[in-house]
Amino acid sequence: MKAYEYHHIVSFEETNLVGNVYYANYVRWQGRCREMFLKDNAPDIIEELSQGLALVTVSVSCNYISELFAFDQVTIKMILSEVKQNRITMLFEYWRVTDQGQELVAKGEQQAACMRREGEKTVPTPIPSSLKQALEKYSNF
Repeated sequence: MKAYEYHHIVSFEETNLVGNVYYANYVRWQGRCREMFLKDNAPDIIEELSQGLALVTVSVSCNYISELFAFDQVTIKMILSEVKQNRITMLFEYWRVTDQGQELVAKGEQQAACMRREGEKTVPTPIPSSLKQALEKYSNF
């Protein structure tokens, strides 16, 4: 199964007083991975976001296996887990990359709903076909 990959180097600002990565940054990286996926695979969706489309995060989670520290190189791998009506569920794996290989350090999940802004409210809208096609390249089904 092919995963979309986002590569990141941990900075000091992402660590806490103890020296390891602050837990909330893993969720930030999920968002960054999702954004880079759109840039690389569905750039037309970025334009649609300025015209009323909204990808609303409905739920997010992360399970931590091992700690990361400043200057660790991390690959965040994203795959499509499920498409249901206007909702997309993505799975994330966080891999520390070293000269000796890769080590799984965390796993996450995120669900986003496709919505459209109509005046003051947002209403469910079908997943745009270009987004669906782009995601299917990174599907586990």
